[in-house]
Amino acid sequence: MAPGPWWLAPLLLAALLDPQTERLLARVSEEAEVFRRQAVKLLAQETLRQRALQPPRRFRPRAGKAATEPPPAEYRTREIVSEYTYGVLRDSPGVLHEFRQVLRVDGRAVSAPVQARRRLLAGIKSADDRVKQRMLEEFARYTLRGAATDFAPALLLFTPERLGDFRFEAAGKARVGADPALILRFRQTGGPGALTVFENRQVLRQPLEGELWIRETDGLPLRIVLASKRQQGERTLLDQATIEYAPSPYGVLVPVSVVRRLHAGDLLVEEDVFQYSAFRMFAADAEIKFP
Repeated sequence: MAPGPWWLAPLLLAALLDPQTERLLARVSEEAEVFRRQAVKLLAQETLRQRALQPPRRFRPRAGKAATEPPPAEYRTREIVSEYTYGVLRDSPGVLHEFRQVLRVDGRAVSAPVQARRRLLAGIKSADDRVKQRMLEEFARYTLRGAATDFAPALLLFTPERLGDFRFEAAGKARVGADPALILRFRQTGGPGALTVFENRQVLRQPLEGELWIRETDGLPLRIVLASKRQQGERTLLDQATIEYAPSPYGVLVPVSVVRRLHAGDLLVEEDVFQYSAFRMFAADAEIKFP
């Protein structure tokens, strides 16, 4: 059966939820829609701090107790500061991507802020997707293992036309700072946007699942947790990302931080911690003019 019009999704969802949860999710979808419209006008500085597990060193003979224990895990670290904004690719209209121009890597200057900002804004306005793809590839070359990206726009999962793609259930209450929050556990049951994982040159698509933390007083989304679990040989890989949001002066929610960790069993394989400066909004018809 063909899917119905997008406006049916909230109505179908309402039949499955209690009135309070329905009201809170309606507010979440309103905030997601505002973010969808306004995100391409936002600009910030992003700081990425990475830790990545080093591959095992060549065999070194050990004696005594050390010979019976696994060698300690060793990590590489990196810090990347970038000018940061959002844009779309013509090949995937409607899907918001993160774009960056790197300013510093481990304290070493790569580009002056004004120059990086001009290149970034010119790139996202370009009609040529190859320009945007080059920006994505350039950023990846500076990272340790190709940092996982595009988590900050996770709020777009809950636009009005997408709410019907998820099943929600109450998972308790907690606090985010001073704010009381209602936790809703969700799992994708339909629609696009499945989580894509590249493993052994194969593409694995898994339904999205996680938690949505909503301010109990007014339904403002404060936190999204995304999780994916899969088998790799005898190991269980757990990939989890936590995105924190806060209001901005421009009437749109913006990400404050993203923390993404990949574990193999109890071992941390990779950690990416993204933090954002105060967002600014630039005029759509200007190269660099901020209100």
